[in-house]
Amino acid sequence: MDKLTPEKRSWNMGQIKGKNTAIEVKVRHYLFDLGFRYRKHVSCLPGKPDIVLPKYKTIIFVHGCFWHRHQGCKCATTTSTRTDFWARKFQKNVENDKHNEKLLLMSGWQVVTLWECDINKRFEETMEKVVNQIRQNI
Repeated sequence: MDKLTPEKRSWNMGQIKGKNTAIEVKVRHYLFDLGFRYRKHVSCLPGKPDIVLPKYKTIIFVHGCFWHRHQGCKCATTTSTRTDFWARKFQKNVENDKHNEKLLLMSGWQVVTLWECDINKRFEETMEKVVNQIRQNI
C-alpha cells in the first residue's frame, strides 16, 4: 500500500528527470575531460541517445536501472501498487531500448549502454572499459 496520496505520488514521479541526470552529467564530464566531444539527446537518431560521439560513430545510453529494468539489479524493483500499469510501462521501455539499439546498429553505430548501478559503484572501471571500446572503433 502506498503511503502517499495519489496526487503526491504523481507529483513525485513527475519530478524525475529524463535528461541531464546526475549520472549522465558525470559520464559526460569524464568524457569531455579526456578530450571526447559529443552531442546530447540527438532527436534525429532512434531513441534520442543521451550521448553521441559522431567522430567515433558511437552512441552511449545512460540507463537508470529502475526505468530500463537492469537484469539482476536490486535497483530494478517493482512497485506494489498499480502493478499491471508498471509492468506494461517497463516492458514497453525494454522493447523500445532493444528496437532503438537494433536500428542504430543497422545504421553503423556502435552502441554502448551504461547502467546507473555500475556508474555509482564502479565508475572509474566502467568508464575505462567504455573509453577503450570507443577507441577501438576508430
